[in-house]
Formats: sequence, C-alpha cells, structure tokens
Amino acid sequence: MIDDFRRNMVRSNPISIMGEEVVVVKECQYLNVHLDNRLDWRNKSETVNKKEQSRLLGLNSNLRLAFLLQELSDQTGSEFDNSNVRWVITVPAIWKMPAKQFMREAAYKSALVSRENPEQLIIALEPEAASIYCRKLRLHQMVDLGTQTTQNGFSPNDNVGSGMTQAKEHARRNRQSRTFLVENVIGELWSELEEGDRYVVMDCGGGTVDLTVHQIRLPEGHLKELYKASGGPYGSIGVDYEFEKLLCKIFGQDFIDQFKIKRPAAWVDLMIAFESRKRAAAPERTNPLNINLPFSFIDYYKKFRGHSVDHALRKSNVDFVKWSSQGMLRMSPDAMNTLFKPTIDHIIQHLTELFEKPEVSDIKFLFLVGGFAESALLQQAVQNMLQGRSRIIIPHDVGLTILKGAVLFGLDPSVIKVRRSPLTYGVGVLNRFVEGKHPPEKLLIKDGTRWCTDVFDTFIAADQSVALGEMVKRSYTPAKPSQQVIVIHVYCSEKESAGFISEPGVRKCGTLRLDVSGTESSAPRREIQTLMQFGDTEIRAMAIDVSTGRTVKASIDFLSH
Repeated sequence: MIDDFRRNMVRSNPISIMGEEVVVVKECQYLNVHLDNRLDWRNKSETVNKKEQSRLLGLNSNLRLAFLLQELSDQTGSEFDNSNVRWVITVPAIWKMPAKQFMREAAYKSALVSRENPEQLIIALEPEAASIYCRKLRLHQMVDLGTQTTQNGFSPNDNVGSGMTQAKEHARRNRQSRTFLVENVIGELWSELEEGDRYVVMDCGGGTVDLTVHQIRLPEGHLKELYKASGGPYGSIGVDYEFEKLLCKIFGQDFIDQFKIKRPAAWVDLMIAFESRKRAAAPERTNPLNINLPFSFIDYYKKFRGHSVDHALRKSNVDFVKWSSQGMLRMSPDAMNTLFKPTIDHIIQHLTELFEKPEVSDIKFLFLVGGFAESALLQQAVQNMLQGRSRIIIPHDVGLTILKGAVLFGLDPSVIKVRRSPLTYGVGVLNRFVEGKHPPEKLLIKDGTRWCTDVFDTFIAADQSVALGEMVKRSYTPAKPSQQVIVIHVYCSEKESAGFISEPGVRKCGTLRLDVSGTESSAPRREIQTLMQFGDTEIRAMAIDVSTGRTVKASIDFLSH
C-alpha cells in the first residue's frame, strides 16, 4: 500500500487468514488528484515531463505490475490461483461513482478480476477502512494527543530505547498488531465507548482529506454512518505545490517548466529531498531545514540563465531561503510552515464546518490517519481547532491504518451496516398531468392522455440513511414487444429533493441498461422489475422479467456521462 505522505509507488499487501487471501491496493496519489467527474477512457494525463498517456493505460499497467500472482505466491509462501483471492481497492470517500467505476474497469481490463465474477473485487472507502481498524486499537498502538505532548508528530514517551531494546520492542508491537486480523474482539480503546457513541475519522492522504462520522453499535462493534462522507483536495501534495510556487518565484516559471521537461528524473529527486524535509517541519522547530539541490538543477540553471543559483537567490528578495555552499537550499522553519498554511487552512475550515452539523455533535474521538496525519503542524492545528471537545487519537502505524482496515473490510464487508447517500439519485419519468401542480411547459398529450414530462422519480435522497443490502424497486415496460434493450437515464443532484430533471443542479450521471433479449414472453404487457442497491460503496442493479421469472442482465454506466 502506498503511504500518502511519501507517494512514491503503488504496492500491494497480501494477507492470508485461515486460507482466504485478501489483497489491498491503494490508488496512486497522482491518479487520486486527476480522477474527477469528467472521466473517459480517451482522457489523457500528463507525466512529470509533460508527456501524455491514457489514464486507463497508466492505471492498467500499475495493476498488472502490482498484482502478479507469482509475487503474491512469493510473499505468502504458498501456491494459489486468482480464484482464491478477494481484491480490495481503496479510494477516497469523496470520489463519485464515475471514479469508482473507472477503478473497477481498470481492474477488469488488467485481468485482475473478470466481469463474470465482479464480487471478487471490493471498492473500499479509505476513512471507512481506517474506522474499521481503529476499533481494534490497543493502548500501546496509539498516541492520545489529549494526554501527551507531541514532538514532530509523536510523543517523546514513545522512545523505547535504542539498539537491540528498540528492535525487540518494535518486533513485539508488530506481532501484537497482527492479531487484529484473527481476534474477534474490540480494542482496549473501544472499552471506553458506549452504545451510540460517535466519532470522526479524518483520513489525511497525499491527494485528499476525507472525513466520515460513525456511530458504534455494541456488542458486535458494527458501524453506522451518521453524516455523508466529506472532504476535498487538501492532501499533502498541496504543500508540494506551494514549494513549486516558491521555486518559480526564485528561479522563474519558465525555467521550472523546462527543467521538469528536460530533467524529469532530477525533478523527482528534488521533490523527494523536499519530502524528507517536509516531514521534519514542526511548530517548535528552530533549526533551518536544508534541501539538497540535484547537481543537474544547478548545472541546467546556469546554462539556462547564464548565472548561478546563488545569484538567483540573492536577486529574488526571498529572505527566508538562503544558499548553502554545500549545494543546498536552507529554509527557515517559518518558511516551511508557510508552505503548509494554505493546505492546513482548508482542512481546518472544512473540519470546523463539519463539527457545526447537528449530526456531528457530542463527538468522543477524532482519529487522525493517513500519511499526512504524521505532520506535527497539522496535529497542532487540529488540537487548536477542537479545544479539547474531542480526544484526538493517532495510531502508531498511521500510514498503514487504511491498509489494515481494508483487509478487515475484505474479510467482512457487512461491518458497515448503514451508510449515507452522498447525492440524490433518480430517473426521469412521465406522470399524469395535474393542473395547478405541474407547469404548462411540461404538458405532453399522447393518445388523448395528458402527461407531465421530465418528472424526477427519486430513488434515494442526499444524506438519506441506507441500510446495507437495502433495495429500491422500480418496474419498467418495453415500449414495443420486440424491444431487446431498455435504456434508462439516471440523474443525480446534491439537493435533497428535485421535482424535474431539467432543474438547475440536476445532471445526467449514468445509464441503466436492461438487456431483455432472450426473455420473450407471450404476455401482452411485459413488466421488468428492477432492483437497485444503494447501501454499499458502489451502486448495483439487477432485474427480473416478472412474467417469466428470468433474470435480466442489468448494468449501470457512470463513465459515459
């Protein structure tokens, strides 16, 4: 699994429990930033040196490389085939359905799983996965910011010695942390929770920050989502963007653009060097932070401008960044903290707005997870915002929290019993026209009957609670007996209710396709009953020909819209 704070490569982590193999993959951070509601297989994304490649091709290649069965066999020490594996792909909770379908389609095209066996792949939401794992926390596996003083993101009391003593303690913790997979128990922290207690999980990754609000159901430890998942593109990559803006201010936008094109490997080296210094930023730090400049940066700048990097720094009027004769940029702690400020401000603003919601009152814990949660600057900002209203808990293995939770989710996807719908979903239908209720411009007269067009038939409303496995039933009839396919457009809106599909804020987001070929019936009126499931991480559809009882192939396409 990729650590969001490092964002270096895609990795897979297989874990075998009682003969069942669960493998988790976390999406690459740069893909995370680029996936949006305008996805299309033909879309291109840029590499660091501005070369274009298909988004699907790039992800497809990652999946092929990351999930070779031979690699899994080598790691687990046993031979098995793909049918023994349940794959789990984790994605940010704020991703819309097109992005989730994009990940599933990439898995199909890479032969990770087949379309004939879609249940073999589960899409897990990252804060949900973290929440599932946090139920298992032991006291030695976490830092409570409310009771300990933090330094560079962790408590000084966490130091368990040096040399062999530290290695033994690390091994002991690793052995105990693995028990979360096989023990059907709740962690020590959960012993402080009572039925109905609420907590927030804030997943601070590289590309996004996702928040989810859960309520505990005892004694099983099942979870109920109290408020729809929220967040935004406020991940640690925002700090990288601020650093790049600083470099542009010092050396010029034109030079930085050309350097990334001509020396892409050196640019990556520079950002890796910045990454290590970024981790060292802390509120009380007084020593400067040194960032190594690659020799190719220094050399290319001299060729590009005709003078040295030192000259550029002296002329830039950026007083808080100095040049070191050892070939390093020397940044003051305040300068580094300034790079964090825009991103952290966005996070705190969103967190403040979330805690003002009625559903988010009386929060007992706030769990900080994800690679960016290691940042002492972010931890302090969250502490200052909450002012002791909730206890802030950080797992020791903060970068692996989502991965471990995703494994638990793969073993038991039913642990989240109730979710909240992020959007209102429905279809456009014809209803009998009612004078005084329906606008005249929606009137359609067909065969002497007055109809109202474009009526929004709501399947589920935004922020509505939906139980796991809950179905929405609708019946449709082919316009002609010989019709082979029924195509129904699905619409969505952020509003909790909509009267017509033509209203502002309502958009076409998907297509429900019912293949009724091979289910011919002698009945004069064929009724196709459609069942749509909204309580999972993905929307699913199935259909039955009522007259024959046969299953009708049903699929929902969100990518074409």
